[in-house]
Amino acid sequence: MCRFSWVFASAALLATATRPGRSDETPPQPGQAEQRPKVVLTDVALALHRQALLVDGHNDLPWQLRTKGDSGFDKFDVSQPQPMLDTDLPRLRKGGVGAQFWSAYAPVETIRKGEAAKVTLEQIDLIRRLVARYPDDLEMAYTADDIERIHGAGKIAALIGVEGGHAIENSLESLRRLHGLGARYMTLAHTDSLDWVDSATDAPRAGGLSAFGEEVVRTMNSLGMLVDISHISAEAMHATLRVARAPVIASHSSAFAVAGHPRNVPDDVLREVAKNGGVIMVNFYSGFIVPERAEVGARLVAARIERRKLRTDDAEDDAMKLLRNSREQEKLPAGTVHTLVDHIDHIIKVAGVDHVGLGSDYDGVTKLPAQLEDVSCYPYITQELLNRGRSPDEVRKILGENLLRAMRDAERVARASK
Repeated sequence: MCRFSWVFASAALLATATRPGRSDETPPQPGQAEQRPKVVLTDVALALHRQALLVDGHNDLPWQLRTKGDSGFDKFDVSQPQPMLDTDLPRLRKGGVGAQFWSAYAPVETIRKGEAAKVTLEQIDLIRRLVARYPDDLEMAYTADDIERIHGAGKIAALIGVEGGHAIENSLESLRRLHGLGARYMTLAHTDSLDWVDSATDAPRAGGLSAFGEEVVRTMNSLGMLVDISHISAEAMHATLRVARAPVIASHSSAFAVAGHPRNVPDDVLREVAKNGGVIMVNFYSGFIVPERAEVGARLVAARIERRKLRTDDAEDDAMKLLRNSREQEKLPAGTVHTLVDHIDHIIKVAGVDHVGLGSDYDGVTKLPAQLEDVSCYPYITQELLNRGRSPDEVRKILGENLLRAMRDAERVARASK
């Protein structure tokens, strides 16, 4: 989820950010994606899309239901169209979603209040109540076999992903509890660094991954819980991959070489993910996939880090408010489905077709590309992949088979550890 929205101001207000590992490959030129024609769906693509099992790695509908729907379903009955949201059941069906990881998110501010675990547990409860409310469409899944069984029965498999290691409040027992309640991945950090893992959008505190952070990764491997490297620094990604005995995922991150935002994954990490057997599930957020937006967003991240060093939280909030109101944001392109597939293509080039998937971040971001405006739009990705010469087998891997394989491998590691 992109909680900062990574809003924009003039370059004079922002510092310069760099990130190791970026390719020298020439990225798409400004505005290039917007000049490409709209993707036109064909019967062949639609048939393939309906036949495939599509797994999305990250959707923030539960947080929208909490903050806008009073943690209930009266204001937003998602069995009906919900134009104020990116997600509802009719559009999930239209989009051909076979399995969805729902994000159990607690803002990093809950750490200071001592409420991170409490809010995370409440969000897990909300996800489970969501599934119970709509039993004709949704069913909880805990294994790769569950996903295939539920999809075969004509329902959408619902899974839980915890967004941010602050949720465990430095307790391995809390981690085990989250797994017992159904969480099948945990993002190690969110926007802020922790004392045991560094965030991509904050100053380092742990030198990548501390000794306790390594123990978190090992414990997740023993549980069969996927380790999610989205949101963490490149150094922390490398450290995690050195420790991990099971495939890791990036539940909602894209390619840094295409769009240089620190939330994206650099090429040297992509190569290590391939060796690990993991999967990078591309994020749809315009701020992470459009090169121009990512460049300004990277400077904004650097400015935020500097402001946090020098000023109080209130002063930081005032500065962010000014940036958020900047009209510069509206001048930048939002991208299209072509822009997203550029990231998929790059990950395939560097890591291979077995190591890429989809992690939309719907209902967690503020700007989406054309033809990817909501959860009904996934067929356009299938069409564009075919347009670029991808085989049906490759498309099925990208849509969901890669994630299922990684999940099964993680389950095998867990069984062996017992």
